[in-house]
Amino acid sequence: MKSLLRRLKPYLRWFILGATLFFLLQTLYQHWSEVSQIRLRPQGGGWLVASLGLTLLAHTWSGWVWGWILREFNQPVSQSWATRVFLKTNIAKYLPGNIWHFYGRIREGQKAELSGVAVTASVLLEPLLMAAATLPVVLFAVGESRGWLGGLALVAVCVGIHPRFLNPILEWVAQLKLKGKSLPNGDSTSDESPPSKEFRIRRYPLRPLMGEFLFVGLRTSGFLLVWLAIAPISLLDLPLLFGGFSFAWLLGLVVPGAPGGVGVLEATAVSVLGTRFPMGTVLAAVTVYRLMSVIAEAAGAAIALLWENRSGRS
Repeated sequence: MKSLLRRLKPYLRWFILGATLFFLLQTLYQHWSEVSQIRLRPQGGGWLVASLGLTLLAHTWSGWVWGWILREFNQPVSQSWATRVFLKTNIAKYLPGNIWHFYGRIREGQKAELSGVAVTASVLLEPLLMAAATLPVVLFAVGESRGWLGGLALVAVCVGIHPRFLNPILEWVAQLKLKGKSLPNGDSTSDESPPSKEFRIRRYPLRPLMGEFLFVGLRTSGFLLVWLAIAPISLLDLPLLFGGFSFAWLLGLVVPGAPGGVGVLEATAVSVLGTRFPMGTVLAAVTVYRLMSVIAEAAGAAIALLWENRSGRS
């Protein structure tokens, strides 16, 4: 059974991606008349530029937080180096497999003579903290019982990322990922377990967690600005839009086989928000936001490369 699942795993990723894209295309076909009538509002261009800038700021901030995570594993890196590497490699998440941005950061850590095990631990911890920061936001914003559910999720998250619980998880993932393979710095782990001390954090990762909360806020605000460019937003609609998009982004983060969350984010947003808002507006907003996000990530990578070249000449 395990060998069968192993053989089917690569095809499962493509099936998930194909199914979500089929759902989106079918929904777009059914509501094309609504989408074709969408026009930007009078100040829509300004809102899109603001969304692009805020989304780029969100990715830049995420790189800064990654620098904090590296320091949790006692890696002597500068915040500027971590931000530059994060921006340069982030665009690679759209390649098939959805792992190449992580691989790129590990390779850059190797060039900087950092511990390969510690850098690997940092790229494992980063999405975990992102998910931990997003879940309470979703539950606070969506549902009639959002108050106590959000509070319960926040408590669970705060307890779950305590080093006593988090370190065994990181070490277990390390065993799965690294045993029998070579680390990016060339050290083999085939004959012994990965150095567990390098997979341990010694204090509660409060600062990186707070940083990820801010990232969630910046990222979702970028989507809200795109929505404002297309349609007005009432104060009563804000919680559902904020929570619905956050939930869609969370699924795009955790569902395997979707490079950069493409398809999963859009399909989830359409399913969640399409029941409360005009479908044409929802489709237009998620499509335009994806475009803004890709442009922001490409711009971030270009800025990082220029930054790196300038630093090298200096």
